[in-house]
Amino acid sequence: MATRPRSDSLSGLLRIALAATTWGLIPVFVRLVNTSAAVIVFWRVAFAALFVTIILGVRGRLGAFFKLPKRRMWAIIAMGTLLAVNWMLYLGALQLTKVAIAVLIAYCGPVFVAVLSPIVAHEPFDRRLILPLLLALAGVATIVGPQDMALESGTHLLGAAMALASAVTYSLLILNAKRLIQGVPATVYTFGEYIGSLALLLPVVLFSKGPSAPVEWGALMVLGVVMTSATGLIFLSGLRRVRADHAAVLTYAEPVSAVVFSAIFLNEPITLATGIGAALVVAGGAMVARMEPQQGIETPGLVPDALSEES
Repeated sequence: MATRPRSDSLSGLLRIALAATTWGLIPVFVRLVNTSAAVIVFWRVAFAALFVTIILGVRGRLGAFFKLPKRRMWAIIAMGTLLAVNWMLYLGALQLTKVAIAVLIAYCGPVFVAVLSPIVAHEPFDRRLILPLLLALAGVATIVGPQDMALESGTHLLGAAMALASAVTYSLLILNAKRLIQGVPATVYTFGEYIGSLALLLPVVLFSKGPSAPVEWGALMVLGVVMTSATGLIFLSGLRRVRADHAAVLTYAEPVSAVVFSAIFLNEPITLATGIGAALVVAGGAMVARMEPQQGIETPGLVPDALSEES
């Protein structure tokens, strides 16, 4: 089995790390919107869809998604519904249980990716990931504060269950995206994904109170255009180049950057425990970035170069 060049894999990991780091700003903008999780997700996706549609229109490819094989097209739309469910589960978990519980359980997602890769992606399990995963998970546990992990009510338990479900749906999103994006430009893929998300959420939004203040609309626009569409395209372009489980470990950059951005913009203090946790997460990510492609471990390039570079 052929392996990808080292520079190609490193480029993919750097793109994923950049996207994940940027996602750390999401809580800052979510705090500015006073409405339900479903409404936030809907408008986040709506602005992202508008951005991608403009890109496709400029390139003269608005109809490209509908020219895909029917089975692939409907599979991508289904991924969009799963994406909406994943985001609502995570935001719902944050609303129902302690932040520490929601974040720690939700960030078991990369662990599920590593475990399920041999089953879903048919990639051999990479034992080199065990230590980086443990370091990253320990880092997140340290950041969120394990002393605050008690489940004190049925509501907290429901929130924890939602966080677990968000971790599972996250792993399925990563693994299936790795498979479905083969031969499909990222802009075309996300366009179809957003169709699925909007179709699922529209009935809910029609009967829910929406945003009203200009600052709320501005925050939703940033969430959609920057935190969803632009970073999503960067992430997918990186995912083409690396294994799904390697990519998932790098997404642990998100909770670390979230802590830093919260300190900068929300005046939330960074403690010693936060610094130690961040160092553990960064150490885990650095170990993955230094991994050399290995015969029988790395997935070879499955799409033509011309398509794999197209966003």
